[in-house]
Formats: sequence, structure tokens, C-alpha cells
Amino acid sequence: MTKKLLIIEDDIALANGLCRALATQEITAESCDSLRKARQKLAQEQYALVILDINLPDGNGFDFLPELKQVQNIPVIMLTANDLEMDIVAGLEAGADDYITKPFSLAVLRARVNTQLRKNAYPAKQTAIRINGYCFDFEKMEFSYGGNLIELSKTEQKLLYYLIENKGNTVSRSALIDYIWTDGAEYVDENALSVSMKRLRDKLSAHRYIKTIYGIGYIWQNLELEQEGVLH
Repeated sequence: MTKKLLIIEDDIALANGLCRALATQEITAESCDSLRKARQKLAQEQYALVILDINLPDGNGFDFLPELKQVQNIPVIMLTANDLEMDIVAGLEAGADDYITKPFSLAVLRARVNTQLRKNAYPAKQTAIRINGYCFDFEKMEFSYGGNLIELSKTEQKLLYYLIENKGNTVSRSALIDYIWTDGAEYVDENALSVSMKRLRDKLSAHRYIKTIYGIGYIWQNLELEQEGVLH
């Protein structure tokens, strides 16, 4: 499932650069240069995360933040030249999920964005999914096949969740590695993904469902949800 970011930044060159830098196979980004345009976009689209400047031509990001959280209760990263301690505290107390000061490292920004997206990866009201004899309850962390419970590690649970969320679509190795292990600040051997995926396949006996797309990534292939809902 593609996640959409909104960048509210009046420096158009910077905003365009951020849109290009943050875009991946799983993430799209768009920008606007005023609060008026931001309100229009937020009324029309659902976003996974907002990057918000403070000093905007028609208002102040601090004042807009509570309104934004009320319209779409999503993660907000403040990205601003206001680097005083009192500004950082004010932003966090107003509801910002993170605060980054300019100038900034693009690698750090990517890491902070990915961290916020991971924190909000599971829906607030997670459903238990029944699919082809499996039952996956991510909220209770209970997984079974044919009525038999299957123990999955936290890593295997996250792999499974990402595959099911993107059922029928190929997910790249790099996206999986970033989703599960890194904040962009540490190196992870890609072999760790292969080993974890093999363990997940073996535990679920899901070799006919979890397919490797060589040179690209993995897919949970050609399955229809038989039933989806909260178990009681």
C-alpha cells in the first residue's frame, strides 16, 4: 500500500527536492507552499505523514498544528530554521511527533520519516484476518493455520504484516529491510531478510503463497480474503 506524504514548505526548491528525495516504490510525496493550500489538500486527500515548516506566508506552523491534528490525526514532523530550545519544546508540546532543524541531513530526515511511518504501520483498530486457512491476529499477536497456533518472532510478524498489507503486489527487498530493521542509520546485511523470510515461509507452510520475485523482492500471491473482521 503506497503511503502519501504532504510537505508544507514555502521554499519551493527545497520542497521539490524533498519530494524527490523521499519518494520510493512505497512512498509518494507532494508539497504546498501555504496553509491555505495545505487545508485544501488535507480536505481532499488522506496522508500518512506531514512535514511542516513554521514560518509560512499566511500563518504559523505552531498555530496550524492543533488544527492539522484535528483534521487528520497523523504523524507530523516539524522541519524549520527555528532552532531555539524553546521552539523545539513548543513544537513537541503542541503535538508534533518530531522536530528537525535546518540545515539538516537528508539521511536523518529519511530515517525520522520512516520511523514515524513504522510507528503508525498498524491500524488503530487492527482486524484479525482469515485467509486460505490462516488466521492472523496482529493485535493479539496470535497466528494459526488450520486451527494450530504458530509462534512468530517480532521480525516475522512485521514481515507477514507488510506482505499481507500489500497482498498481490511485489514489495522490494529495500523497502522490507527499511520497514523492519533500520532507521537509515545502520547497515543491515540483506541476507538477514532472506533468512527471516525463509523462516516465515517454513513456519506458515506458505511456500505456495509467499513468492520470491528474483532481483526485486517478495509477494503474497493471488489470494482473496475469505473473511476479514475482528474476532470475538
